Amino acid sequence: MSEEATVLVEDTGGVRIITLNRPDRLNALNDSIMAPLAVAVADAAKDEAVGCVVITGAGRGFCSGGDLKGNRTPAEVTSEVGGPTEQGHVRLRSHMETARLLHEMGKPTIAMVNGPVAGAGIGIAGACDLRLAGESATFLSAFDRIGGSGDFGSTWFWTKILGTAKARELFFMGEKLDAQAALEFGLYTRLFPDETLRDETLKVAKRLAAGPRMGWRYMKANLNNAEDGMFEQHLDQESLYMGLSTQAAGRIYKAMNDKGEG
Repeated sequence: MSEEATVLVEDTGGVRIITLNRPDRLNALNDSIMAPLAVAVADAAKDEAVGCVVITGAGRGFCSGGDLKGNRTPAEVTSEVGGPTEQGHVRLRSHMETARLLHEMGKPTIAMVNGPVAGAGIGIAGACDLRLAGESATFLSAFDRIGGSGDFGSTWFWTKILGTAKARELFFMGEKLDAQAALEFGLYTRLFPDETLRDETLKVAKRLAAGPRMGWRYMKANLNNAEDGMFEQHLDQESLYMGLSTQAAGRIYKAMNDKGEG
């Protein structure tokens, strides 16, 4: 993919790295980047060669949220497409598939937070299973600054991750946190020096990609179900998925042992 593309895709060791590429705008989201981002994440979700997905930003930031300075063509109101509010909803909802897929795809997903993250960016980061951050990373909800209510699943993800009290503190107080404070708040999974962030992230990602992919898929399904599912249904799913995943793993390990690879 050319360097002019707003979304870059790279494969290494079973890991798909998706990079937001508007570094001059701290990778702020507009139509030129949101549409190809959703496509790139969808492609990673269905590509059988991909065992783990890493999403990050080019330059010195992860994602500063929606680009409020970009010019948009005025909506043409018709009976077929509705007015500007409806058209905006349809467009934004289609772009927000990025967050749903990062959360629901049957593969581990990692946000490599290489600098500031704010607004819609915290929804993308929250959608991932892990958030590995550099020491220069900052965290800001920013929605209060634009009178916004939250998008890209941000209010849903962070309520699930932090609990309702901490999530309300995050959104209503609107405080900008440095990397250490964000780690202590529970926003980041691990913190690394900026110069080793990529290497450390890929170390984790490649280990996951080389791991039991069926096991990860069912494990992630269990974890997602635990967020909203009834406990009895969760136990039913756990018992089924445990049998399916270990049965497959057992056959793989037996084949490896038969070949003398175990």
